[in-house]
Amino acid sequence: MPSRLSRRRFLQGAAALGAVPFLSAEEKKPGANDRLQVGVVGTFNRAGENIKDLVAAGAEIVALCDVDEERSGKVRERFPKASFDTDYRKMIDRKGLDAVLCATPDHHHAFVTLAALRAGLHVYCEKPLTHSVAEARLVAETAAKQKRVTQMGTQIHAGDNYRRVVELIQTGAIGTVREVHTWCGRAYGGKDRPKESEPVPAGLHWDQWVGPAPERPFYQGPLDKSGNGLYHPFNWRDWWDFGGGTLNDMACHHMDLPFWALKLRHPTKVAAEGPPVHPESTCPWLIVRYEFPERGDLPPVKLTWYHGSKRPELMAKPNMPKWGDGNLFVGDKGMLLAGYSDHRLLPEKDFEGFKRPEPFIPKSLGHHKEWVEACKNGGPTTCNFDYSGALTEAVLLGTVSYRSGKPLVWDAAKLKADVPEAERFVHKTYRKGWVL
Repeated sequence: MPSRLSRRRFLQGAAALGAVPFLSAEEKKPGANDRLQVGVVGTFNRAGENIKDLVAAGAEIVALCDVDEERSGKVRERFPKASFDTDYRKMIDRKGLDAVLCATPDHHHAFVTLAALRAGLHVYCEKPLTHSVAEARLVAETAAKQKRVTQMGTQIHAGDNYRRVVELIQTGAIGTVREVHTWCGRAYGGKDRPKESEPVPAGLHWDQWVGPAPERPFYQGPLDKSGNGLYHPFNWRDWWDFGGGTLNDMACHHMDLPFWALKLRHPTKVAAEGPPVHPESTCPWLIVRYEFPERGDLPPVKLTWYHGSKRPELMAKPNMPKWGDGNLFVGDKGMLLAGYSDHRLLPEKDFEGFKRPEPFIPKSLGHHKEWVEACKNGGPTTCNFDYSGALTEAVLLGTVSYRSGKPLVWDAAKLKADVPEAERFVHKTYRKGWVL
């Protein structure tokens, strides 16, 4: 085979013949003393934080990709030896990569991740894993088929606090849990799409930024207090074409805790309520009610998500602590209130003198370090795409129910809801030229 044929093109050619070669762990695993060679798609905001964490974890940034040449300049200066592309497909075609980290707007996640997996590369992808339910299933299945090391960017999963909460729930500190409330005060959306357009700034590859979403003209508009325009580089979360508002942005962090503690996977029923559905802009508030079935000897669970101005009624009761975002687990022997960094057993007087279980979940190496070490030496990751794919599917079903305007009965095996209106939100349609 000619040496100029890239790994990705070789794999695609082999797939067309019905025989995708498997790159063994030994073929793709750097030596224990080698640095993992990572290409990063995205260079600022979350991508910038990921780059810092990758370097701290011992990885080497050998390739960078960003559609904004101007904003990426400072990061490129920090890594002068790294190649730079404005198209992730060109970056993935380059030789010398072991792994890819994706930190783009949500609508590009599946495209970047699948291209990297199919090229035999390990992948770390920011949350939510994908922009649609069907994409999440395809990504998880592809990762399993390719046997790559994967991790979704739910960094709080590595914190000690989440581990202690999981231990308390799983050892029965508050008894059997059948009810969970999860909330986040953040709010996006509630905007109207502008009719105006503006010239695309120099160095911004707008068509590539829009990518698989429907074509639209560039418009920056008045900048917010953080210097962000209407879409780029942050406020794309306000628009269905690119993100999914607070639910898509934050639920993978907060719902991760009950998913882990209660061994949840696929809901059977999902019902959402919110303001009237806007065809373009995400919703400033939302309540989503999920029903999960029995899991072995664990009973069914009802989980309710709230964002924006909405919170569970239980939190308004007398003697409940003042609390920010978080989870409230309701058991038959008490309640457990948890945020990112703290938790409390309630009512507190009932747990005076309570003896906590001996810790049985080991301390994390660090979310990025765990992935880097697994890429190099083998072993599992805690937020691999099997686990985080199911979490993402559940989260995004809240959006499907809300935009469909109807409650859903969900058949996870068939990837299908009982209402026809849901189908176009479960499976997306992409702009011409973009195919998963």
